[in-house]
Amino acid sequence: MGVCMAADGQPMGKVRSRKDRTGVAGKGSIAQSNGRLEPDDLEIIPTAVPREGDGYPAHAHAAGQVTAGLIGEVGRTLTEDDLRRLNTRRGLLQLIKSKNIDLEEVRKTLLYEQELRQLQVELVRLQRWVQADGQRIAILVEGRDAAGKGGTIRRFTEHLNPRAMRVVALPKPTDDERGQWYFQRYIRQLPNKGEIVFFDRSWYNRAVVEPVMGFCSKKEHQRFLQQVTEFEHMLYEDGVTIIKFWFSISKEEQANRFEARRQNPLKQWKLSPVDEKAQELWDSYTRYKEEMFSKTHTTFSPWIIVKANDKQAARLESLRHLLNLLAYRGKEEAQIRLTPDPNVITRFHRKMVELDL
Repeated sequence: MGVCMAADGQPMGKVRSRKDRTGVAGKGSIAQSNGRLEPDDLEIIPTAVPREGDGYPAHAHAAGQVTAGLIGEVGRTLTEDDLRRLNTRRGLLQLIKSKNIDLEEVRKTLLYEQELRQLQVELVRLQRWVQADGQRIAILVEGRDAAGKGGTIRRFTEHLNPRAMRVVALPKPTDDERGQWYFQRYIRQLPNKGEIVFFDRSWYNRAVVEPVMGFCSKKEHQRFLQQVTEFEHMLYEDGVTIIKFWFSISKEEQANRFEARRQNPLKQWKLSPVDEKAQELWDSYTRYKEEMFSKTHTTFSPWIIVKANDKQAARLESLRHLLNLLAYRGKEEAQIRLTPDPNVITRFHRKMVELDL
């Protein structure tokens, strides 16, 4: 038995060992019996305050009832008293009830965070191999607005060595760049020896966004489609590994995410004039996207479609795809499944009828 001490040095109560709590020494797990959280399980829930956006989705309830939502959103903030209550099991249970938080969502988020951490450990191993072997990895992350591209990149890069990794998100081209060969400004951003580069949108802006929004001419668009496979084949022959993700979401989900951004002052910066027109121009985006897949999907640089309505699943499975694809040292020692879920990750094929959910 141990005694948990508060910040002021006063004892708060007895704390049982993990073996006492779970009946299994060293390997406590949450609600193994029936998949649901029980009050006693709260003893092994980490007491760190969850980050906004990492779970706890809002659920609609009957009129007049309190609505469950994200910790940290308006109306769901934690007070100093709440934080003090987090130091005890009873207080944590009372806090969860008072905030009307869905215990199943808590459980799902905890399991997600645990799995994400294990995959990120493997990413660190992969990066060491990239550095040691002098590999050059270019990861292109594409998709509709609000598809979860930036959030996924953050999960990829969170624990990687910044000296051997970069995230590239280029602004609109300058006047000088407009007079250059279209690919020229991207060539400067390609990975060096021993480096992984993540493109948060890439040269494929010219395949979809630019023609939809009228930022390029039809001639420029067609020239791009003719040149891009040759460009990528040159990179492939020179030893650059190109991985192309397309994050696919439904029109309804996109609308919901736009509205969430409008309501969240911390995310309003993500809204742009292009975003505002995304719903209106949905069908136009679809036509250009399908043409892009048809003309730029190749054996040496295939498109990987990620079903991204579920952000957490999309993040985990895209990490898995990268780890499963590359033969890095130590891969056989992984303590987690690396094969991606085919219900989430799909290699594009020309008979696909509908790419957006």
